[in-house]
Amino acid sequence: MSPSLHETDHGTPRRDSEVEVTLEIDGQPVTVPQGTSVMRAAVEAGVHVPKLCATDSLEPFGSCRLCLVEVEGRRGYPASCTTPVEPGMKVRTQSPKLQDLRKGVMELYISDHPLDCLTCSANGRCELQDMAGVTGLREVRYGVGGQHGGAHHLDSPKDESNPYFSYDPSKCIVCNRCVRACEETQGTFALTISGRGFESRVSPGQDQAFMDSECVSCGACVEACPTATLQEKSVIRLGQPEHAVLTTCAYCGVGCGFKAEMKGSEVVRMVPWKDGAANEGHACIKGRFAWGYATHADRITTPMIRRRITDPWQVVGWDEAIAYAAGEFRRLQAAHGRDAVGGITSSRCTNEETYLVQKLVRAGFGNNNVDTCARVCHSPTGYGLKQTLGESAGTQTFRSVAQADVVVVMGANPTDGHPVFASRLKRRLREGAQLVVIDPRRIDLVKSPHVQAAEHLALRPGTNVAMVTALAHVVVTEGLVDEAYVAQRCDDKSFREWRAFVARPENAPERAAARTAAVRHRPKRRLYATGRSDGTAATLADFVARHGRRPNAAIYYGLGVTEHSQGSTTVMGIANLAMATGNVGREGVGVNPLRGQNNVQGSCDMGSFPHELPGYRHVSDATTRALFEEAWQVTLQPEPGLRIPNMFDAALAGRFKGLYCQGEDIVQSDPNTQHVAAALMAMECIVVQDLFLNETARYAHVFLPGSSFLEKDGTFTNAERRISRVRKVMPPKAGLADWEVTVKLANALGCPMDYASPRAVMDEIARLTPSFHGVSYDKLDRLGSLQWPCNEAAPEGTPTMHVDHFVRGKGRFIITQYIATDEKVTRRFPLILTTGRTLSQYNVGAQTRRTENLRWHAEDRLEIHPHDAEERGIRDGDWVGVASRAGETVLRATLTDRVQPGVVYTTFHFPESGANVITTDNSDWATNCPEYKVTAVQVMPVMQPSEWQQDYGRFRAVQDALLAQRRPRERDEAVPAK
Repeated sequence: MSPSLHETDHGTPRRDSEVEVTLEIDGQPVTVPQGTSVMRAAVEAGVHVPKLCATDSLEPFGSCRLCLVEVEGRRGYPASCTTPVEPGMKVRTQSPKLQDLRKGVMELYISDHPLDCLTCSANGRCELQDMAGVTGLREVRYGVGGQHGGAHHLDSPKDESNPYFSYDPSKCIVCNRCVRACEETQGTFALTISGRGFESRVSPGQDQAFMDSECVSCGACVEACPTATLQEKSVIRLGQPEHAVLTTCAYCGVGCGFKAEMKGSEVVRMVPWKDGAANEGHACIKGRFAWGYATHADRITTPMIRRRITDPWQVVGWDEAIAYAAGEFRRLQAAHGRDAVGGITSSRCTNEETYLVQKLVRAGFGNNNVDTCARVCHSPTGYGLKQTLGESAGTQTFRSVAQADVVVVMGANPTDGHPVFASRLKRRLREGAQLVVIDPRRIDLVKSPHVQAAEHLALRPGTNVAMVTALAHVVVTEGLVDEAYVAQRCDDKSFREWRAFVARPENAPERAAARTAAVRHRPKRRLYATGRSDGTAATLADFVARHGRRPNAAIYYGLGVTEHSQGSTTVMGIANLAMATGNVGREGVGVNPLRGQNNVQGSCDMGSFPHELPGYRHVSDATTRALFEEAWQVTLQPEPGLRIPNMFDAALAGRFKGLYCQGEDIVQSDPNTQHVAAALMAMECIVVQDLFLNETARYAHVFLPGSSFLEKDGTFTNAERRISRVRKVMPPKAGLADWEVTVKLANALGCPMDYASPRAVMDEIARLTPSFHGVSYDKLDRLGSLQWPCNEAAPEGTPTMHVDHFVRGKGRFIITQYIATDEKVTRRFPLILTTGRTLSQYNVGAQTRRTENLRWHAEDRLEIHPHDAEERGIRDGDWVGVASRAGETVLRATLTDRVQPGVVYTTFHFPESGANVITTDNSDWATNCPEYKVTAVQVMPVMQPSEWQQDYGRFRAVQDALLAQRRPRERDEAVPAK
């Protein structure tokens, strides 16, 4: 699918209305929704009114005075962007008078603008240049710049501080589009207009450089700019692109649609797709700018093998590497049994690639030893939502938040982890929705420009269940249950048992406060159910009488909910709360997990868990197994295989010997790093398929080069169940896409795979998976994206789940008994460590650390409250040792009151930081999801790196040297079997 480089700009946003208005524009009738601007109506009639300050992603502003029109019966020349249509209105967009007015306006603009059009980076894509042509401007009576001795801005210095874009104020026409984009689209309010009158210029912050301001480099201002004032440095360097390809971002679970604008096979820039349903033309710093890792010098593009991890790598061809890997897996199974090997699928690879890896494990290895990174992030979501609602996924679209009256954000930090969704949320909050933040840390949403949470429940880490049950206690005991909804749609027996449980006195907020350390006031708990902190059953009834519905309340949660020993319990508690208040099954409500990686939802959908085949069907179900056995021509095992933690334990016990790991860095991302490393050392054949020699690949015996999202075709599924196309824009650097590598390995193992393309893989997925029956590449190309279930009952997908009934039939309430974590503070370890992400870095940092994003976040730091720091003699910037029962590392301290006393916080983007050296093997009771968010630690000043960091530095140096020594293997040089 090749979109136009120059999409139609309608000038003002689309308006939704059931009332239509018919008017006449230049003698032609046009009918549009009420509230539409005259400018947009003209565009829909095929007439393009000149404009500079207007664009259809921003509300009309009316400052440039180019879009003037004549309206019959009306005096003057109104701006078409700010004039709404009226029935019977007769509009003229062109006349001699309008031509003179527009030409006069353009003269003023050009008199203070450089005439370097031929060498300007925006040449060919400059709206000012276009409008000069449209208005017929042929001379500038006032001169240009200092030509006649007048004041001008042509010598204004550029701001080159941002690594991704340049700001040239000499070319600024003060249209305000960048300022409005920062406010309306992004919601950061980092830009303003500095000065008055002729001296007005766009200013980041208080006349600061962009890098010194609050700018988050989302690129909204760059996209909005009609001239070369704000321009990508890649465009300045490479020139204008010549074609575009639609694809999907490979970072977080928002799944933004992008146009990769190209010159040949080189990316010039990534532009957020206006019609992308997940992002609607917006992006963040990662998706917009941080794609340079795909062509980074660290990319390994040739297969390599070695006998021991102390040997130098040997460069071989694809066929030899595949044959060696397959031979080793077969040798290990012959010596140690069928279950001695397994695989890990990637949440960064496509649905098709993930499907093939789990198929290889089940049909090629002959076992169910397959797992995915969701094990360590959202596996409790899959379990908890399946048990209560009947499906292992979120219920809404991101757009749905625009209909919410109340939003609860629990254990998530959207402005850093899911920034494009955060911009949607902030827009809704500015419109008047109420926000409740439940988080031990004061995230940006608690208070930022024009946004402030109504309530911040700063609970103690590890007490989520007690908090959610206390919220439910208020709902039940104060008459706030949606009785009609529950009676119609939920299981009566489970509801009555749950109601009796949460009504117990020990679950009241006043009692729960002793556990959660959060403020005990009941009003804070009423907001979700009533829309008001002072809400009661009476005010709720009044709201229903006035609006014909209850307040729409939506819950969005993240890893701060799931990565706990009671992660699954909290997810079920959230679902209980939503069902009890009738907040599932319509727009503006729902239970919405914010997925961390681009395809973590898809990896689960594709059957990456050891107990489930694609479509979340248990391997013990004979009917489901028979379906796949017939398609794959194999006999499948009915017993679940090993989870990732089980693989490690089995390896240390000598029972698990070989691993195929595609696109995951388990050494850096999984808890208790030293335990993981010891398990990998105990294995005899580790095959890593990735872009870079990551931390896991340092323990590998076979390295198969991976392909980036720019080098492959397929699909990703985002956090709203949205399936979107990924399209190849350049050839794979290593010659093969990831799906082709897996097919070759499967065939070498004696598991026949014969796919001509990823399209054929998706066709098989659709045949075998009920929720994907209606999915095809043709339909995705036609509609842009689809949300599963997409089948005979919903041929164009399902934006909102559980509309008339729950997938499981009746909603099931589950009792959520709070059980304190085993990870308790002691005199030896008196603080609680919790972890998270930052905006500019992503996951283990393998991609973002190889971009200019390092300018914003170059190391993981430990946030500590000033009170705790003072007790320990720690100053801001000091090196501190962080010790737990699992290990010790050293980080630089940042003193901040974002964290509460007794709690410390860090990120995990840099391997040398060793954040997961100190996290423990404590995990969720149902899914083994690690308890990253609660680790008892001590923090003290130190003078040198930890013992682990010193050992890691030596190990890394050795592995880097072995990589540097890699050489092609001689034709007669064998790699001995173990």
